[in-house]
Amino acid sequence: MDRKAASRRTFLQTTAGGLVVSAALTSPDTQAAESSSATRIANPIGGDVLRTEATLSPDAKHLLEQPRSIPVVGKTDVLVCGGGPAGIAAAVAAARAGASVQLIEVAGCLGGVWTAGLLTKILDAENKSGIMAELLHRFAAEGSEVANQSNGTVYDPEIAKLVLEDICIEAGVKIRLHTRLVGAVTDSDRRVVAVVTESKSGRETWLADRFVDCSGDGDLAAHAGCRFDLGVGADCQCQPMSMMALLTGIDADEVRPYIRETASSAKPLLLKLMEDNGMSPSYRAPTLRHLHSDIFSIMTNHEYGVSAFDAGAITDSTIRARREVHDLVNGLRRIGGPWKEIAVVATAEQIGVREGRRIRGRYKITADDVATGRKHPQSVCTAKFPIDVHALNDHGNKEINSEFKKGGHQPYGIPYPALIAEDVDGLLLAGRCISGDFIAHSSYRVTGNSVPMGEAAGRAAAVSIQQNVMPHELDWNEIKG
Repeated sequence: MDRKAASRRTFLQTTAGGLVVSAALTSPDTQAAESSSATRIANPIGGDVLRTEATLSPDAKHLLEQPRSIPVVGKTDVLVCGGGPAGIAAAVAAARAGASVQLIEVAGCLGGVWTAGLLTKILDAENKSGIMAELLHRFAAEGSEVANQSNGTVYDPEIAKLVLEDICIEAGVKIRLHTRLVGAVTDSDRRVVAVVTESKSGRETWLADRFVDCSGDGDLAAHAGCRFDLGVGADCQCQPMSMMALLTGIDADEVRPYIRETASSAKPLLLKLMEDNGMSPSYRAPTLRHLHSDIFSIMTNHEYGVSAFDAGAITDSTIRARREVHDLVNGLRRIGGPWKEIAVVATAEQIGVREGRRIRGRYKITADDVATGRKHPQSVCTAKFPIDVHALNDHGNKEINSEFKKGGHQPYGIPYPALIAEDVDGLLLAGRCISGDFIAHSSYRVTGNSVPMGEAAGRAAAVSIQQNVMPHELDWNEIKG
């Protein structure tokens, strides 16, 4: 057998030091001679990859990966991690302010929970200006009659995908999909200087002058060494996850009383219908929305006690949630009448995560801020959404935990310093990973607030470069324009 052909098939080799593992195979024309120290390079056109070599520990519990050179594939003024609602706004705002911008997103589309998560409803958006108002206008103008009637707050995820791509491309944002952040690098001055990603293109490095963490779970900040808070109590209990789905086969006029936008009675009516027919949804406030024609969305499940950082647990919860969605829809179909043709069109690619890391910022939004309606002098927007803690376990009413509402709620400001990481420089935050406590987070986490946060962070990143200062040295009132 030809030596080169044989080497392509061999991926496990025993050596004196243990087991050497090659995670991928390279073609003969990219292999360096065994005695050479030359760096192998990936070939995205031909499919060649950088080989990973490592030594397995004697107890087979650890793998010691050998050092390798990671190519730098991009250098921009601003890099935004996460292409969800906050990330879109951050990238567009920074680009419109004159910065070169790279946007990194793990999914195959922009929009995050809006699109991959099939959310279909934007909360706390009506009082917002800027990019949020612009997006609502486009969702309404390019969407259905329902989208128009709701001023864009009830939207079609497919329309949103196109609108978000268009607005980023129009602003000159560089987009990279299918790419996951796996590391961050800081210099001796505690300044973030690079991030590392993994994708089909392999392991890559991206450089920037400023970074914005819009990952939802604060992944970039955590990799950069930032402190963070998580959940509530000693056990760090977090809010449950939920899977959205799209449905068809029902007529809006025939099921009008059960549609959320009809009246507040829609949720209890739908729950009663389910329970009267032998169904017991894990979320006791099932929500049905009409999007257009005979397409609807539904949210009617809770996945309790799932860590946003445990891929195995998220996998299990995704499988359970998808099965529950199908079981409930099958149950509705058995009722007959207007439900006899109901069917699942799609379940979300991304299960809805309500809570991850809350990164330590230069200001921490608290329950007291929410209770007193504090108007911070550097507020980037006003949050009006109420305290909204979904049941933390399945022992109670499986809906909203009212215990956390006792302190009260008033519209309050989200301050710019809460968007600035405390432990490193050059890193801004936007979306649900900003600095706040558990109760405040349950209010500001909704996506109508994420967009103005992202817009503020993106603009601040660009202006800080122009003024040659760090973001924490800026006052929002001097840069908001």
